[in-house]
Amino acid sequence: MIDLSKAKLLDKKDVLSKFYSLFYHQKNEIYFDGNSLGKLPLQAQKTIEEAVQKQWGEGLIRSWNKYWLSLSSRISDKYSELLGAEKGEIIIGESTSVSLYQVTYALLKEGSFPRHLSTDILNFPTDLYVLDGLEKSFEIPPLKIISYKDEVEAEIEILKASIKNNPGIVCLSLVSYKSAYLYPMKQLNRWASNHQSIIVWDLSHAVGAVAINLKETETIIALGCTYKYMNGGPGAPAFLYINEEWHSKLLNPIQGWFGHQRPFDFSKKYKAANSIKRFASGTPAILSLLGMEAGIDITLEAGIKLLQEKSIQQSEAFIKKVIRELVPLGFSIESPLDYRKRGSHVTISHPASWQICQALIAGNDEHPKIIPDFRPPNFIRFGITPLYTRFEEIKRVIEVLKEIVERKLYLNFPLEKLEVT
Repeated sequence: MIDLSKAKLLDKKDVLSKFYSLFYHQKNEIYFDGNSLGKLPLQAQKTIEEAVQKQWGEGLIRSWNKYWLSLSSRISDKYSELLGAEKGEIIIGESTSVSLYQVTYALLKEGSFPRHLSTDILNFPTDLYVLDGLEKSFEIPPLKIISYKDEVEAEIEILKASIKNNPGIVCLSLVSYKSAYLYPMKQLNRWASNHQSIIVWDLSHAVGAVAINLKETETIIALGCTYKYMNGGPGAPAFLYINEEWHSKLLNPIQGWFGHQRPFDFSKKYKAANSIKRFASGTPAILSLLGMEAGIDITLEAGIKLLQEKSIQQSEAFIKKVIRELVPLGFSIESPLDYRKRGSHVTISHPASWQICQALIAGNDEHPKIIPDFRPPNFIRFGITPLYTRFEEIKRVIEVLKEIVERKLYLNFPLEKLEVT
């Protein structure tokens, strides 16, 4: 168990502590929701303000050649470095949902794999919605959603059996959004390859907190958002990775001028770019791209291995304190206990989770506001964001949770849920 003096000592010795000052922090607030929306890098604010004034305000159309045309490629190459991909195998531009639609549609049309879509109950609902829509568009067999005994861990043998018996295109989240379960990526890629299948990986809850090497894991397609642990800002564009061997095989179903071989020829006939750029569509969101670059720069400077090591150390400390101090008060742990099977957030539950969550967020005169998030039916997620989460904050949140339940402070909050939780 971490006492206050030990927590402060760990923070003092933390080699990543220097990155804390690179982010905007609210006074009297502890933030544990970086797994949903990362904090604002101070450099991002400076970059956007400067871009609005100089690049947009003064430069206007001239800024396309001077600043903007190369922006997406520059940031894409940085994500390639982070994720163990080759330059030219990642493109930044669309949302995660649009990217999933694009590549899954392209795979269904290309025909190397049986026209059957599957996923599992741990996947993020948006991915299921996209797959369901594609199933209806192509009039193929119903989307298969693989079930397990609970929503904490995938049962790998059940998953493998489903892939073997229902080969095709499988969509999985590398880290589950509810429990933070971490899938064995390389093992499943090989299994899929040996059974006429391909896995499309959603890395949204992993990138920036979990070390990922797309080449070493033999991944063909992956995608993910950049506004969680990557601190790219709300609505920041997603990244899409396609192994170079597949670039010429897959066609973007949303043909737009930025995916053209020569967009500024303004040809009446579409010719897809001979690279990952064929998966670009419309004009890129320049201000969002400018805002997200600081996040990837900070992550690369910190080093993903060190970030994951700190994430494990902090989540282990958090879980041990939950077991010791909160389980006797009616809490349960809804994340894998084995750190090798866990991403960077820890989920707990309680019969009064919604009200407890609101009590944390509200704060009071005795303790700061603490920002986690709630997921149905009764889960509270605590995002361990190693770039700015402190050991002292982990100790504090456990103390406050204990106080809220022991003093029944949560009863002061309504059962009615807000739209954004």
